[in-house]
Amino acid sequence: MSLACATCPVREQAACSVLNDNEREQLARSGRTRKLKRGEVLFAAGDDAQTCATLQTGALKISQTDANGEEHILALVHPAGFVGELFQPFMQSDVIALTDCELCLFSGTSIDQTIGQHPELAKALLRRSQEDLHASRALLALAGNHSAAHKVGGLLMAFAHAASDSPCHPVSSFQLPLNRGEIGNMLGLAIETVSRQLSRFEQEGAIRRTGQRGIEILYPALLAPAA
Repeated sequence: MSLACATCPVREQAACSVLNDNEREQLARSGRTRKLKRGEVLFAAGDDAQTCATLQTGALKISQTDANGEEHILALVHPAGFVGELFQPFMQSDVIALTDCELCLFSGTSIDQTIGQHPELAKALLRRSQEDLHASRALLALAGNHSAAHKVGGLLMAFAHAASDSPCHPVSSFQLPLNRGEIGNMLGLAIETVSRQLSRFEQEGAIRRTGQRGIEILYPALLAPAA
């Protein structure tokens, strides 16, 4: 499916936002839309990926599987995030849809050509990758020597910031991109501990859970306790 930049939900946040309408249209002609179902693989470890993708909706995980078959989540990709062959360190990892997703895909060649014509896109991609790397390091740091409350509360606030269009203000409600088992995997906690901590936050009035994965943050200060 061809791209429709005018209706793209991340047109103001994605790296291509630095291009004007004509420049973006030219880039769009070399791309296409792809939809993924939850659990579907975008890139598999070791693939000779020659494509790049901007996530429009949904969430992706970047993970590796160890010799014992255990998965380790290294990073999450949220809307406006960019993945693909320009980021070689992750090409030894799997990139998998955590939810139903929609992406715009481009060949590495077309991105290279656009960068050559518009150096500001290279700067925007670098800035985006730095922001994503910082967010990934912050998430991985939560798995350190902290209390369960610190880990789960910090992850909830990280998701609230990731779901926001503002760099300063988190959203008050969002859908969890990870299930309880995946949260435990990322934070080094048992699934039962994750469940108890979410229930505790709800009982204390810090959050309200809606539906299977909906989270409404009522009292952010209670989600950032001392380690």
